[in-house]
Amino acid sequence: MSTLSKHEMVKAVKHRDGHYDGRFYYGVITTGVFCNPSCSTKAANPENLRFFSNVESAMQLGFRPCKRCCPLGDDKRISQLIDVARYIVNNVEDKITLTTLGHIAQLSPSRLQRIFKDVFGISPKHYQDAIRMQTFKDSLKEGNAVTDAIYSSGFGSISRVYGEATRNIGMTPKAYRDGGYGETIYYACRESALGHIIMAATNKGVCCVQFGEDPDTLVSLLSNEFPNANLMRSAAQEAPELDNWMIALDNHISQGAPRPNIPLDIRGTAFQIKVWNFLLSIKEGDVMSYGEIAAYIDNPKAVRAVGTACGKNPISVLIPCHRVLRSDGSLGGYRWGLDRKRTLLAKEKVRLRNSR
Repeated sequence: MSTLSKHEMVKAVKHRDGHYDGRFYYGVITTGVFCNPSCSTKAANPENLRFFSNVESAMQLGFRPCKRCCPLGDDKRISQLIDVARYIVNNVEDKITLTTLGHIAQLSPSRLQRIFKDVFGISPKHYQDAIRMQTFKDSLKEGNAVTDAIYSSGFGSISRVYGEATRNIGMTPKAYRDGGYGETIYYACRESALGHIIMAATNKGVCCVQFGEDPDTLVSLLSNEFPNANLMRSAAQEAPELDNWMIALDNHISQGAPRPNIPLDIRGTAFQIKVWNFLLSIKEGDVMSYGEIAAYIDNPKAVRAVGTACGKNPISVLIPCHRVLRSDGSLGGYRWGLDRKRTLLAKEKVRLRNSR
């Protein structure tokens, strides 16, 4: 994908151009399947397409390989692993053991675990979590209550959704404490309707989105977040997705386009991640109080701690901490200024009203 624009990829998919096979994959959010550009399946609407540079990125967002175009190849072993992935999708609400999956692939549990991760870049357990999270988000988009969405997606409890510190984290706890030591983080800056903005990403997803007065200030903020990481300005060669994500986020802020479904690399303490994951479930146009969030995450006395976690959210807009207000309905705080918070909420109300 290093030299491909979104327009070029959409065009390649439209014309089923086999010259692009292996250069990128595309997923269809309405079917949950990812394919080669040359796939002969019925073309999806462009707004339902998501593009990936590798298989791992698609699987981490809960997409499964297409059995028609076989983006991973069509030998017997790959076919068996695809059957395993499909079994996970079809039984996402159940507790699935490696023994059960091993029977499907005719492999021992330990060998199935190893080969599945080698091929897909993600373990069977984490793939099931990804499917559950996508099911959860889809349920919320359909207007279901948070609790109903949790149980219908197979999590079993609120804490399973918001309490697992390993979900969506691309670094170990030690790496988090070490300020991203040894990692390369790509970043890009641009202007938006709310001022200058910086977006930074690892190979797992976006780890930082911040507003500021100018690019130099934003780079300093990023350096403070990850003092020991190797920060690299994106030139759309090493991190092409980052530039596309920046454009999508800017379109969301400036032009009212839907909030982009971008993979996130969420980093923080266990409590912060619990709060931030909950924020992801607050739908556009809705607001909640700090107290309501504390109650939802089974810690009703932690109102002040919830406010602190919101204030330390490093991924603005994509993790919508601007949708949290004080119990009296006043704005409360916002890391990037109350004017921006007020503007974001106003824009969302307008979009919601227009959609109705």
